[in-house]
Amino acid sequence: MRLAIRSIATVFATAFATVLCASAALAQPYPNKPIKAIVPFAAGSATDQIGRAFAQKMSDTLGQVIVVENRAGVNGMLGADAVAKAAPDGYTILIGTNSTNAALKSLMKTLPYNQDTAFAPLGYLGSVPLIVAVNNDVPAKTLREFVNLAKAKPGNVTFASASTSQLVSSEMLASMAGIQMTNVPYKSGPAAMTDLIGGQVMMFSADFAVTLPQVKGGKIRGLAVTSAERSPAIPELPSVNEALGIKDYELIAYFAMFAPAGTPADVVAKLNQAINAAANSKDLQEKFAPIGFLVEPGTP
Repeated sequence: MRLAIRSIATVFATAFATVLCASAALAQPYPNKPIKAIVPFAAGSATDQIGRAFAQKMSDTLGQVIVVENRAGVNGMLGADAVAKAAPDGYTILIGTNSTNAALKSLMKTLPYNQDTAFAPLGYLGSVPLIVAVNNDVPAKTLREFVNLAKAKPGNVTFASASTSQLVSSEMLASMAGIQMTNVPYKSGPAAMTDLIGGQVMMFSADFAVTLPQVKGGKIRGLAVTSAERSPAIPELPSVNEALGIKDYELIAYFAMFAPAGTPADVVAKLNQAINAAANSKDLQEKFAPIGFLVEPGTP
């Protein structure tokens, strides 16, 4: 009987200790374990480069590792959907863009998540224009010459796209210039760039992070930037407006972080502080200034 009582007491003591440990873990301030940041585009893309740099800086601020996971597909929809359906506890966040969090609902018949209600905004990272670039074998040296080439052969000019920014910037250009081009969709920007360099496609309008090194390296030819004015990162290229003598053409890619809707306000505030600390760091600003990325810290 004494042995049985001691055994029961040991079981209760162990269970009580387990509950205490679990309660203590729950009581620990956020974050008390690694955070997963999902990049909804491929490794090497602008979103990936920017997201990883911010994640590293945020890890330093938060005192926890942020593990970056690439989940590319359907113009960012797959990765965004994974975050939308994750637990709203601050341990799964999205490196979002104007593809995943603005344009997709207008370009897709249906989305597996409600773009307007599925996410809790955490913070704005910044923005960057795109460069309209062509393969070196394309006989157009200016955007005007490229438009004339497309007009001479309607539908024969091909362009690559791997995100809604790339798709919309090209289709907007075609519409405003009065030309017809054929879209060749890709799963990732780096893959599209490889084919542009190789001549499988003729034109690619993409983020500075993907295009600028190739333009400056002479592997492709830049024709114009998609911002309203010339970019300090490559001032020799005119804007689309300037190159074609038109008005109101502008497309800027933006980057921001999101958590699943319902994430507690104190967790959102902590993540926002970490995002802004990263955005305000001098070395991160210096890292991305050469590719025209403008950091813009702010509130959720």
